[in-house]
Amino acid sequence: MTERWLTIVGIGEDGLDGLTDLTKSLIADAEVVFGGARHLALVRRLNLAEQRRWQSPIETSVEEVARLRGRKRVCVLASGDPFHFGIGATLARRIPAREMQVVTSPSSFSLAAARMGWALQDVTVLSLHGRPIELIRPHLHHGRKILALTSDEKGPGEIAALLSEAGFGASAFTVLEALGGPKERLKTVVASGFEMTGIDPLNIVGIDVVAGADARVLPMTPGVPDEWFDHDGQITKREIRALTLSALAPRRGELLWDIGAGSGSVGIEWMLADPSLSAIAIEVDGTRLKRIAGNAAALGVPGLVLKQGKAPQVLEKLPQPDAIFVGGGGTDDGVIDAAMEALKPGGRLVVNAVTLEMEALLALLHGQAGGSLTRIQIARAEALGSMSGWRPAMPITQWVWHK
Repeated sequence: MTERWLTIVGIGEDGLDGLTDLTKSLIADAEVVFGGARHLALVRRLNLAEQRRWQSPIETSVEEVARLRGRKRVCVLASGDPFHFGIGATLARRIPAREMQVVTSPSSFSLAAARMGWALQDVTVLSLHGRPIELIRPHLHHGRKILALTSDEKGPGEIAALLSEAGFGASAFTVLEALGGPKERLKTVVASGFEMTGIDPLNIVGIDVVAGADARVLPMTPGVPDEWFDHDGQITKREIRALTLSALAPRRGELLWDIGAGSGSVGIEWMLADPSLSAIAIEVDGTRLKRIAGNAAALGVPGLVLKQGKAPQVLEKLPQPDAIFVGGGGTDDGVIDAAMEALKPGGRLVVNAVTLEMEALLALLHGQAGGSLTRIQIARAEALGSMSGWRPAMPITQWVWHK
């Protein structure tokens, strides 16, 4: 019974009315039907043989489904398109696609785009369901259109508040509720004037982004202004940070260790480069770790992992990195050696030195292990009496090594 024993059916808010007779028979003929309470209620007229509601965590039910392989005909009910932010992809990690029969309905994003009159391929689509709303932050650019699935009835108000606080309060903000069903409702307001109540828990927000004069629009290149980070002076400055990110050369899906993270600026900008990237900020000072967490949330990468401890000891049980930046503590015994050992083959190690002692160590490492050694000098024009002059920042020596 392993050939197509699992049927996954995407169902809309219109329930059985939106399904073909063939699809209804696939559900009715299943020996076990999995779904949420809402999905099961939508198909209750089919007199199902056995119903099983999704458990928490969802992985528990996924294991239940997998255990029925070859034993029973199983149907899984999902919302809309099961492979667009849905359960389909989760199941596909355990069950081969050749053993599935999948019936899709329009996704809630497709319905939302149609209601808004927006070309879906030009829209930024986000699922904030069960995820921090701060993930929307990097996408807030003037003129961008965003569709974001929320977790519940509180989500729209929380997102509207975030927009207002970040300087995007003039954005047109549409709440689209229970799309495709009899309770469907749309209402558009200005984000800063959001006062809606009684919102259906099943909702999407559509945002036509308007950036105010005070809006902090995150750049698409490295080099976020230093003043956007809360720090105590331990920060890799903007120009040096941009050069450091260039040397780290992030690639899709990679993990960075930011050792001696300070304000977390390098790890944060690493993650801003692409949603697939992850980073661990390693810092011995607990106060700085709290600042890093705040910076990460404010700049739209709340998933930055924080690790308190002193290198190299704290590095031992961390997942293997693709790239490592050493911004502090590089002269401590064993730190650079541990970093070089930990890297995956092809990984990149970038170390910045500002002290003579660290610079001497990098010169030694360059002579022994190769790589590239670069001297970086930045000067800024500042007032000099009634005129202006160049005020040099402390020079940085940067060692880049590829494993």
